[in-house]
Amino acid sequence: MREYLITLLVAAAVTYLATPIARRVAVRVGAMTKVRDRDVHTIPTPRLGGAAMFLGMAAAFLVASRLPTLQAVNHKFSEPKALLMGAGVVFVIGALDDRFSLDAVTKLAGQILAAAVIVLQGVQLLWLPIPAFGTLILGQDWSVILTVTFMVLVINAVNFIDGLDGLAAGVVGIAALAFFALAYHLTVQEHISVALPAMLIAVVVAGVCLGFLPHNFHPARVFMGDSGSMLIGLLLAASTVSLTGQVNPNDLYQQYGAFLPLLLPFAVLAIPFADLLLAVVRRTRAGRAPWSPDKQHLHHRLLELGHSQRRAVLIMYFCSAVLGAGMVGLSITQGPLIVASIGGSLAVVALLLVSLPRLNAIYRARRARPT
Repeated sequence: MREYLITLLVAAAVTYLATPIARRVAVRVGAMTKVRDRDVHTIPTPRLGGAAMFLGMAAAFLVASRLPTLQAVNHKFSEPKALLMGAGVVFVIGALDDRFSLDAVTKLAGQILAAAVIVLQGVQLLWLPIPAFGTLILGQDWSVILTVTFMVLVINAVNFIDGLDGLAAGVVGIAALAFFALAYHLTVQEHISVALPAMLIAVVVAGVCLGFLPHNFHPARVFMGDSGSMLIGLLLAASTVSLTGQVNPNDLYQQYGAFLPLLLPFAVLAIPFADLLLAVVRRTRAGRAPWSPDKQHLHHRLLELGHSQRRAVLIMYFCSAVLGAGMVGLSITQGPLIVASIGGSLAVVALLLVSLPRLNAIYRARRARPT
C-alpha cells in the first residue's frame, strides 16, 4: 500500500505543479475556451490542462517502475507501456483540438487509434460474464472490436460531463478510487495478481485528478480541455478492461454471480453513461447529429433547478460515490441486504439534495401567503 500511496502523491504533485505552466502555455498559444451559448463560464478560460495531467501520469508510471513491488508490474504486464503509448496518441489529438478545434470525425478517429494502440498490445476483454448464460469467451476479432468500442464510449462519456468546473476530474477520481478498492481486495484478499495493473492505473488516475482539482474547482483558473478529458477517460477505460476483462469472473463473486465485475464500471460511471445515452437519444430524436452540442446535459439541468455550480458538482460527486461504494461494497462483503439498505438511504439523501431548490421555493411561497 505504501508504494501505491507514493505513486498517487507523485501523480498529484507533478500535476498540481505543472498546471500553472500549462495554463501559461495555453494563453500564449491561444488555446482558450471562448464563451458559447451552451457554456456556463462567463469569461474566456485557458484550457490544455491535459498537458499537466499527462506529465503527472508519466511521472507516476516512471516512479512506480522504480519501486520494488510495482516494478514487477512493468516487467510482467503490458499495461504500463501500452497506456503510455495510447495516452500519448489521445493527448496529442486532444491538444490539437484544444488549440484548433478539430471536427468530431477527426477526434473520433484519434480516439479509435489510441484505443487500438492499447488493445493490440494485449490490454483487451478476453471474456464477458453474461447473467443467466455464464462466461462468454471472446474470439480475437470480437475482443478487439468490443474493447475499442468500450474505450471510445468511456472517453466520450467523460468528455460529455466536462461542462462544470471540477466535475469531470472529481467524478473520474471517485471512479478510480472505487476501482482501486476492488482491485486491492482482489489482490490482497483473493491473491489474484492479474489485478495489480488495474490497481496501478486506478491510483495514477486518482492522483492526476486530485492534483488538477485545486486549479479547476469553481471558479476554475484553467480547464483540462479535450487533452485532459480524453486522457483520463482512456486511462479509466483501460483500468476497467484490465480489471473486468482479464480477471476470470468464474473465480470470483460466486455468492452473487460472475456478472458483478462487469457491472462495476457501469455502476461507477453511471452518471457519465446516462448523460451520454440521454444526449444521443435527445439529439437523434431532434434530427441532429449525436455529437452536436446543446445545453441539456445533467449538470445543466441541475443549474436550471436553481443549484449553484459548486452545489451541482458536489451533488454529482455524491451520486457517483454512492453508486461506486455500493457496488464495491456488494462485491467484497457478504451482506447484500445491508449494502442495499445503506445505498437506498443515501439515494434518498441524494434525491433530497437535488430537489432542495424546489423545496425551498415551495416553503417560501407558503410563508408568503397571507394568513
